Order: sequence, then structure tokens, then C-alpha cells
Amino acid sequence: MRINNVNLEKAGAFVEEVKQDKSKALKVKKVEGIGNFEDGKTQFTATLNHPQGSTVIEADGPPFLGGSGIKPDPVQYCLFGLAACFAQTFASIAAEKGIKLNVLKVSVENKVNLSKALGLSDEPIVEKVKLQVNASSEGGGNLDEVKKLAEERCPGVYCLTNPIKLDVELSGN
Repeated sequence: MRINNVNLEKAGAFVEEVKQDKSKALKVKKVEGIGNFEDGKTQFTATLNHPQGSTVIEADGPPFLGGSGIKPDPVQYCLFGLAACFAQTFASIAAEKGIKLNVLKVSVENKVNLSKALGLSDEPIVEKVKLQVNASSEGGGNLDEVKKLAEERCPGVYCLTNPIKLDVELSGN
């Protein structure tokens, strides 16, 4: 059965699998890309592998930072990732609760202060991220509860609201 484009049988089977073996919940995600130095080309390209194949994505800096602006910039991809993750989490939780959504629109916005990135200050680069959810359901399910649970369970929200150790390694010198 599918609700909100979520396969409840597969999702339920995964929950049962993790109940039996918590290590099954650990998934490694990796993105590997390459910088492009040719004029007129995007500045970064990566191939994202997924169960049904792969997708090439490209990012370019905005012109005011020396890019060409011919593709979305890295911050837009970050916001897209948060929006997509929250939407998927929201839809899945609604489906688990038997709530069929009619509308689900997620908007994410931030204001970026580039003075630190430019080496000109120590001001925070981003002070706040605003996530807006427009959702409605058949039968008026409790979407406030779904929103609250999505905030608690969404991996993208977790990444923004909890310190995560970053390990940067440089090779090839």
C-alpha cells in the first residue's frame, strides 16, 4: 500500500529489520565530485548514485563570487536537501499515521552573510534558517503532530541543529 508516495510495506519491513538488528539503521551516504576550471563551465560536478541509477548534478557560484551563475549555487543545493528531506520525513510520518496528504509544499530560506567567507569579519555566516510547510490532508488528520515529529526525526533538521564532527582531509599535494 502506498500513501503520499510512500511504500508502507517496504518502510514497515525496514522498521522491523532495524528492530531485529540496530546496525541495519546505519547507512553511508557519499557525494564525490570534481572542480571544473574551464571558463564557461560549471564550477563543480558530481554524480549521485542511487538504487535506480545515477544523476549528474552541477553547481556554480554566483557571479558576485566569481562564478558564472549558470547552475544553482552550493547553498541552494543545501537548502534543497533540507526541503526534500523534511518533505520526505513529513510525508512518511503522515503515511505511517494513515493521513493522506492533498498538498505538501516546503520552502526553505536563509540569509547568508558572506563577510566571514570573504575573510572580512567573524560574523555568523547564517543566523537562521526558515522552513515553511504548507500541507493539507483528507479528513483533517493531525498535521501539527506530524510537523512536530518531522522536526524531531528529519536527518536534515538534525544536521542543522546539532554539532556534528567534521573531519577534513587534504591529499594530492
